[in-house]
Amino acid sequence: MSGKKILVIEDDRDVRLGYHVLLKANHYDTCFAEDGMSALAEARKQQPDLIILDLGLPAGDGFVVLDRLGAMTRLAVIPVIVVSGRDVHANKQRALSAGAKAFVQKPWDDTELLTLIAQLTGQAGAVSSAAPAH
Repeated sequence: MSGKKILVIEDDRDVRLGYHVLLKANHYDTCFAEDGMSALAEARKQQPDLIILDLGLPAGDGFVVLDRLGAMTRLAVIPVIVVSGRDVHANKQRALSAGAKAFVQKPWDDTELLTLIAQLTGQAGAVSSAAPAH
């Protein structure tokens, strides 16, 4: 059991549920934020091991969240995976330049996402895909 905590910043309730099912099945603890403002407060409160960040958020989009996380010493070290339905060509390099460790296009592949999470949290890559594709 990993015990690693992942903060998911996603405004779509159904997508949050999909993350919850997938991450719980793979022994991650999850916490959630629905917009840019609550994302920063939740990150400070929870001190997660990793953040999954959507770009299209109310109250501060994902790029604003990335910038603010990077400006906070305690939060800047937390790896961020951007998972977005926005155009990959227009947003991937911008997200990586802003501090994200990876960019995954929606709908994501469970195995790819879990492998990235395992790598970025320093875990061996044993993953099980217990949820349907998103």
